[in-house]
Amino acid sequence: MRKTDISRRQFLVRTAAVAGGLVASPIAARAAAYAPKRTAVDQMTLGHTGVKLSRLGFGTGTKGGSVQRALGQDGFTRLLRYGYDQGITYIDTAQAYRTHEMVGQAIKGLPREKLFIQSKMPGTPENPLEVLDRYRKELGVEYIDSLLVHCVVEADWDERRKRILDALQEAKDKQIIRAHGVSCHSLPALKRSVELDWVDVHLVRINPQGVLMDTPSASWNARSDASHVPPVMEQVKLMREKKRGVIGMKLIGEGAFVNAEDREKAIRFTMQSDATDAVVIGFKSTGEIDEAIARINSALAV
Repeated sequence: MRKTDISRRQFLVRTAAVAGGLVASPIAARAAAYAPKRTAVDQMTLGHTGVKLSRLGFGTGTKGGSVQRALGQDGFTRLLRYGYDQGITYIDTAQAYRTHEMVGQAIKGLPREKLFIQSKMPGTPENPLEVLDRYRKELGVEYIDSLLVHCVVEADWDERRKRILDALQEAKDKQIIRAHGVSCHSLPALKRSVELDWVDVHLVRINPQGVLMDTPSASWNARSDASHVPPVMEQVKLMREKKRGVIGMKLIGEGAFVNAEDREKAIRFTMQSDATDAVVIGFKSTGEIDEAIARINSALAV
């Protein structure tokens, strides 16, 4: 049996254990007491890129960005700065969210080297490098840390968007961006992304309830059977084996988890499955930031 097969099996068993709510052994608990304390705002290394970002990211795309845009520039700036003061240095945006300019205004005066800014490019623009230059101008930055091909669903997305892939590789070579990757919205697209050496960063929809997940069917629900895990987690394991950067999104179902129990379940699942380097959540209030930090810290302490 190959070593990678054992590793993959161990990963899936661990993920299943989290989904099934298994309790850590007393020995493991005592060992954890002597381990360095992990928190939501730790500076994490994003896969093999060497780029650092906070474990928890500030999302600006809830309901297509409408939730964050509704705050207005002043309210948005106050909220982003509040997150930054708590240690959140990862900011997630996209052309489709229409929040580039808002982010640009909000980060004015902050030390650029301490920020991780990720954006995303949709469609098949004729000149992706010109589009990227516009992004940098809107954000008020010389470089973007991570630029993703946005919202792919086709299994052959890399061929359909080859113009973008080539342009982003050129941008990375010129240090206009530091890493490139993809945001997938279907299981076939996700599987293809794992196969491509071009991908540095995966933005993956993860939650144990299966809401807005990349699954074979329209919905997936976690069972009490600990052997049952979301299909996407097998692909995440392959990403981790290849030392790709993995960022989790849709942890709280894009706001669908209005019950605290659902939010707790989703965050605990993701943190304890060791599936991601970081996660991103769209916020609209300081209370939501405080809750996310507290829940992540609690999950990491187990």
